[in-house]
Amino acid sequence: MKKVTCLTIAGSDSGGGAGIQADLKTFASLGVHGVSVITSVTAQNTRKVEAALDLPLSFIKKQMDALHRDFEIGAAKTGMLATEEIIKLVAENVGDYPLVVDPVMVATSGDRLQATEAVDALKKYLLPKAALITPNIHEAEVLSGIKIRTIEDAKEAAMAIAELAEAVVVKGGHLNGIDVLYYKGKFYESSAEYYPGSYHGSGCTYSAAIAAYLAKGFELREAVKKAKEYITWSMRDAYSPGKGAKVLNHLFLLEREAERYAVLSDLEAALEEIVSLPGFHALIPEVGINFVYSLPYPKDVEDVAGIKGRIVNTGGKALVAGCVGFGASRHVARVLLAASSKDKSIRSAMNIKYSQETLNAVKSAGFNVASFSRDEEPSGVSTMEWGTLNAIENYGSVPDAIYDEGAVGKEPMIRILGRNPQEIVSKVRKILKKMSTA
Repeated sequence: MKKVTCLTIAGSDSGGGAGIQADLKTFASLGVHGVSVITSVTAQNTRKVEAALDLPLSFIKKQMDALHRDFEIGAAKTGMLATEEIIKLVAENVGDYPLVVDPVMVATSGDRLQATEAVDALKKYLLPKAALITPNIHEAEVLSGIKIRTIEDAKEAAMAIAELAEAVVVKGGHLNGIDVLYYKGKFYESSAEYYPGSYHGSGCTYSAAIAAYLAKGFELREAVKKAKEYITWSMRDAYSPGKGAKVLNHLFLLEREAERYAVLSDLEAALEEIVSLPGFHALIPEVGINFVYSLPYPKDVEDVAGIKGRIVNTGGKALVAGCVGFGASRHVARVLLAASSKDKSIRSAMNIKYSQETLNAVKSAGFNVASFSRDEEPSGVSTMEWGTLNAIENYGSVPDAIYDEGAVGKEPMIRILGRNPQEIVSKVRKILKKMSTA
């Protein structure tokens, strides 16, 4: 199967978190074939750029020529272009594919990666060929001459820079994560969950993701939007391989897909165990039991696996009526999503029958318990989401169990929360033990 090819023209990061290394990992994770032209090599880690060496202009050109003779490039991005001569060479040799220019001037560590005089060359030779420029706040200030303190400042700077290219996105890492895109005479703001701290290679990754999506045929605005989602998840899953800035997890998409199998497998194993517990059938309410388990950091019910059916009581025996899959058990999934929004470690939940006996057993087993009243429910809200959040807010943290006493046409219920299905099984086992000795 032929894949789209995307090109990165940038410097090499020996620490593996930024530059060419970050770009190629981004391309691979987004399903495009990555090719590269290395302009400089650096001796750096997560704390400091210790040395840098620019490659000869003739060799940079040989790399570009070799790629253009063989590959049909869908889009390209530039990163570290250290000198005026390198910038001019790249500008003269790029093809007519969409070009994303990340005007890398300073590393995350604060070390300068571009000569001061190269800025004029960037404006004169390369930016006019760009489909999109992706400066951070500092770079946007240098390119526009405008001091940026607010979103309005960022818009003014973007409009000034856009005189040099088709579109500009001013990255808002220092504006609480709000990016400003100026495209075809209009402003578009995009925001995501903000992760404070120092991240190595975030700018490289963002521009590489935009280029990858452009290569795959996405319109520019959509490419920027999808790249924002990608960089946000990469930062959320960042790790610390060294002693300095965190490194983004570029492979989170692949790891997340692999995690889906583990989630289903663990849930199936827990189901098999829990239905075999003596007396478990007594905990099954009239509507049946839902048992769910989510991927890490679930966004919606499609990230939550459950039973495509219920656990039902058949003549004093618990039976799993349905297979497991993602997007099932939506009511309990919403309970889990609400709890997870307050505590990311909570990934599993189950509903069980409410009775005073069961509630007493839950409490005597030593579990923290919270509740909500359906009578207090505002109109126009999701009961499961509102009730869970209301109970958590009143309790002060995510408890082991949340119950409500029902309403007209609504069966009362207890929901058990845990970090994984096995923890739910363990909690249910303790509840049953207390009930048997009551």
